[in-house]
Amino acid sequence: MKLIYGIQDKPKFSQRIVFALQQVLAIMAATLAVPAVINQAMGVHMDSAAALFGAGIGTIIYLLFTRSQSPVFLGSSFAFIGSMCSAFAGAASASLGYLGLILGAALAGLVYVILAIFARTLGTDWLNKLMPPVVIGPTVAIIGLSLAPNAIADLLKSSVTEQTMEYSIALNDGIPSIVENLVSKASGSVYVCLICGLVTLLTTVLFATYGKKMARLIPFILGILAGYACACIFYLIGNATGNDALKVISFQPFADCFSKLGLSSFLSVPRFTFDEAWGSFSELSWSYLLTLISAYVPVAFVVFAEHIADHKNLSSIVEQDLLKNPGLHRTLLGDGVGSMVGAFFGGCPNTTYGESIGCVAITGNASIVTIWLAAFFCMAISFLSPFIAFLQSIPSCVMGGVCIALYGFIAVSGLKMLQNVDLNENANLFTASVILITGVGGLIVKFGAVEIRTVACALILGITVNKLLSRKKAAK
Repeated sequence: MKLIYGIQDKPKFSQRIVFALQQVLAIMAATLAVPAVINQAMGVHMDSAAALFGAGIGTIIYLLFTRSQSPVFLGSSFAFIGSMCSAFAGAASASLGYLGLILGAALAGLVYVILAIFARTLGTDWLNKLMPPVVIGPTVAIIGLSLAPNAIADLLKSSVTEQTMEYSIALNDGIPSIVENLVSKASGSVYVCLICGLVTLLTTVLFATYGKKMARLIPFILGILAGYACACIFYLIGNATGNDALKVISFQPFADCFSKLGLSSFLSVPRFTFDEAWGSFSELSWSYLLTLISAYVPVAFVVFAEHIADHKNLSSIVEQDLLKNPGLHRTLLGDGVGSMVGAFFGGCPNTTYGESIGCVAITGNASIVTIWLAAFFCMAISFLSPFIAFLQSIPSCVMGGVCIALYGFIAVSGLKMLQNVDLNENANLFTASVILITGVGGLIVKFGAVEIRTVACALILGITVNKLLSRKKAAK
């Protein structure tokens, strides 16, 4: 899709507001999911609103470093979930764990700063030789394809949870005993979830394809609203007939928000990470710092590969090599420092978001003003209790419908990079094949606490195969 608004174009004020809200909705699910996963895994209380604020301020830092020339949003990174769990697991107290989140993100950001210095010194020609289209194209495709299971899982899941008791057998001093576990699971009919998700998906793609004027530029907002309305209709029918299977949306976030009417029902200050970590410096030890280094630094190198792939993909969409202008050193600095600052407030290291890039590609709107406003909106929304409640009430199936379009577009964008690659050449054919199969297969390699995730594994193997076969291509 050709761009309707270029990077430096400025849509009308009313349009900017709506476009920015669309970006927020596109990145919202994943950004809020990371602290939720950590809370569930480690039994802590990271604040989703603080993570949203951290994503907003991290994006502003990125935009400043890139001189407002790279239209991408930074959000909570899934790659660092294991690192964040290690920060809490190795801490003597929860307060020290929060401090570990800040220090770990600073260590990861420092890696980006060092890589930025190398990029500034050596330029980017070496990068283009290391990652030609036959390597980077399938890798970008894998970014979208590797997220496909998440989209489908959400598509078939409601936001209503029911608590059930599960039983397991454990040994207690050598004597078997029954252990009771209270488990929260999503309830509601899978078929109702599927209908709501498909309504969202079809509304999105129809407006993106056939919409006129403004409607074509905000397909995600219209899709989410259609899916949300569909879920509300099923809820009303289920409530009237006593059929809980039809209730796939939960209004509990609103109930919690307005349980006690007061100023906090409308405005509340997020629980920022720096506030939770305050006073725990005396608990720091060298062993804990080594734990953070081993948990965060290797992952930073892994996420570097995704940084390159995301910017290559965005470059093809905006038809401008962002690794040359504003430059790889600037994008790395923006990502690294933005991640540090974002974690200081929200605890989560940030990364460039494929959802944001997919939103740019599908809507044809690359206006940097949209990204600026989206960042400010995230910061402002984090203080607005009703809006946070609304975001939390959007059913998973509705976001799943949106993500099918977003992730699919990322995958197709990568495959488009192969258009001018001669796949009749075995060297190119095997390079692309190795990346696609290892990526779709979900190859993950672990070295102790260090985990090399799917995209990085596929990219490393692709580069290796391409270099091994490059002599054959050169000889011809």
